[in-house]
Amino acid sequence: MKLNKHFIVHEIGGESLLVPVGGAEFSGIVRGNKTLGALLELLKTETSEAELVAALCARFDAPEEQIASDVAKALESLRGIGAIDG
Repeated sequence: MKLNKHFIVHEIGGESLLVPVGGAEFSGIVRGNKTLGALLELLKTETSEAELVAALCARFDAPEEQIASDVAKALESLRGIGAIDG
């Protein structure tokens, strides 16, 4: 899976923003913390859910089960707005 080309990621003041550009069906802005920002950065290249969980486990001090759950929820939300291909 990979971030859809019709979405760009911005980071402003420690807050991550996912912004749709021309061609995206979603209109709005997704705001998130540094964890979402890290997830979005990883999604700029082709990756799997397991690879996302492993990368975030290496970066953040949290139980793997919690990170896996959070990644699954975030991916579900991102799929819901069409921000992920694959």
